[in-house]
Amino acid sequence: MTDGLDQIFESFTRNNIFKDKSLLQASYKPDKILHRDQQVKQIASILAPVLRGEKTSNLFLYGKTGTGKTLSVYYVRDELMKRVSKSEDFKLRIEYLNCKLKKVSDTEYRILAELIKKFGGEVPATGLPTESVYNRFIELIDHEKQLIVLILDEIDQTVKKISSDFLYNLTRLNSELSKTQLCIVGISNNLTFLEELDPRVRSSLSEEEIVFPPYNALQLKDILNRRSEQAFKEGVLQPGVIDKCSAFAAREHGDARRALDLLRIAGELAEREGNKKILLKHIDEANDKIEKDKILDVIKTEPKQFQFVLYSIMRLSDKKSGEPLFTGDVYNLYQEVCLKNKLEVLTQRRMSDIIQEFDMLGIINVKVISKGRGGRMREIKLAISKDVLSKAREIVEDSLDYK
Repeated sequence: MTDGLDQIFESFTRNNIFKDKSLLQASYKPDKILHRDQQVKQIASILAPVLRGEKTSNLFLYGKTGTGKTLSVYYVRDELMKRVSKSEDFKLRIEYLNCKLKKVSDTEYRILAELIKKFGGEVPATGLPTESVYNRFIELIDHEKQLIVLILDEIDQTVKKISSDFLYNLTRLNSELSKTQLCIVGISNNLTFLEELDPRVRSSLSEEEIVFPPYNALQLKDILNRRSEQAFKEGVLQPGVIDKCSAFAAREHGDARRALDLLRIAGELAEREGNKKILLKHIDEANDKIEKDKILDVIKTEPKQFQFVLYSIMRLSDKKSGEPLFTGDVYNLYQEVCLKNKLEVLTQRRMSDIIQEFDMLGIINVKVISKGRGGRMREIKLAISKDVLSKAREIVEDSLDYK
């Protein structure tokens, strides 16, 4: 047994094709952001007045995942902070919060608690009225003259899980602050995010908007070439690997994060094989792996209602072993699961919307069947492989009392 492990460890020690893998990680922040000059300049122009202690307009950045939104706003934030003089008669704070983080985004209370923590305060995990938590936040930030920029990443996830009231309440805080001014930079993967908000909330935001278009295959190739020069040892990439990565990612909405993940995972797969080069086949294998991981990540981060609907489909699929499932059957079991877990039961129409989302994500296949005068029915079939299904079941069952 030990000999086998020695072989694996020695192989990795001798055959490391990476020079610095961190350059291919999502957390890496490059000193130059390629193909986003226009957007970076726009962000800088809108936020520049903070250097004079002036409150700016609220700013919203839109674009699909991996189009450089967070990277660009981080870059501008760092440049602004370099230029703030300590002798100024005001203080500038720029704070970042990812609203999709587990145990942060599911209630207004938890988001406020996380913001309070960032400013050096603390509130109990639960138990206080939300109004009291707001008062604690105001008290904490309003003790000195300062300008605060809150960067709220994936803000659409928060609105989806709670409501747009949170945004409205944040924008109204300025009327209760005497020394501090607050502005918001929202980042959303949903291009129609603001259009879906309550008109009252939209008008209170008085926002500026910047849209980040997807990267095309040539732009992705530039990004990958630049990172790979420093990430890999010389000569480890088979010709065509970068082109294939770029083509895959361009097809997936121009997602640079996807392209970098593909290249990194392909390198890891090549290492595990003891291969000294990253081959085209490794890109295909990496793509399959990412697809599986993406499905599991979606299931893990969706609200409980989504998980309960999926669990009902899984249970029925087991019970009927290959027979068709229909929306009405799923809804009956879903009601039972919700009641068992003391969760509000959604209407059948809302559950149908969730089923439609699962279909779009490729988790299930939905086929509409005409029953003549009996109307139309939707037939549901699970579309994920057995190994992914078993992991998906574990994730969902962790949220349930119903096993």
